[in-house]
Amino acid sequence: MKTKETYMQDLKQWLQDTSDSPLEEMSDFFSKRLAGYEEHMSVWKQSYQTFAKLLPLECEKILDLGCGTGLELEPIWQRHPGLEVTGIDLCPDMLQKLLKKHPDKRLTTICQDYFQYDLGSGKWDAVISFESLHHFLPERKRGLYQRIYNSLKDGCAFILGDYIACCDEEETLLRDTYQTKRIQSQIPDHRFVHFDIPLTLEHEKELLQGAGFIIKEILNNPDNATILVAQKGD
Repeated sequence: MKTKETYMQDLKQWLQDTSDSPLEEMSDFFSKRLAGYEEHMSVWKQSYQTFAKLLPLECEKILDLGCGTGLELEPIWQRHPGLEVTGIDLCPDMLQKLLKKHPDKRLTTICQDYFQYDLGSGKWDAVISFESLHHFLPERKRGLYQRIYNSLKDGCAFILGDYIACCDEEETLLRDTYQTKRIQSQIPDHRFVHFDIPLTLEHEKELLQGAGFIIKEILNNPDNATILVAQKGD
C-alpha cells in the first residue's frame, strides 16, 4: 500500500500529465466508456457485497442515486429478490443496460439529475449511492443530504460508498484543479462534468451530520471504497 506522500506525488504527477485534457460532460463520459464500464468497476466487488449485507432484510423499497448499470444492485437482489428499486442516473445508455440485465425485477429507472428529482418524504426504506457523489461540490451535496434525510422513513439509513480524500491537501488540490478547468473551458455551473473532487472523511461526516444523520458505521474495505451508514433518527 502506498504511503500518503507517495500517493500525493503520484496524484500531482497525474494532474500535470493530464493538465491539457478537457473536462467531459458526465453522461457523455460514461456513454463513451459503456463497453468497459463493468470490468472497470469490478474492482469494488467486496463493497457491493457489503452494501447488500448492510441493507436490513425487512427493506421493501430503496432508491439508488447514480445507479449506472446496477453493479451494486446485483448482490442486493440476491439477498432481497422481491425488493422494489428506483434507480436514478444521468446516462440513458447505462439505464438501458440495467433494464436489459434485469427485466424480471421490480425496477424503475429515471434518467435525471438527482439534485433536481423529487425524492419524496418518508418514502424509502433505504437510499444508497456508490461511487457517484465524489463528482460534486459540498455546496450541492449539503442540500441533497437534507433531502435524502427527509425522504427516508424514520430509523432508516442512507448507505454511501465513495472515494474519500486521504487528506485536506488532496481535497483542496482536486477542487482547485476542477474549478480552474471549469473556468478555462467556460463551463456553466448547471452542467455536470466528470472529475473527481472527493471530501475527506471528516468533511463528508460533517455534511451528513449537518443534515441530521447519525453516523452508525464506517467501513474501509480492502478494495479501497469507504462505506458510511448514516441513519435517520426515529
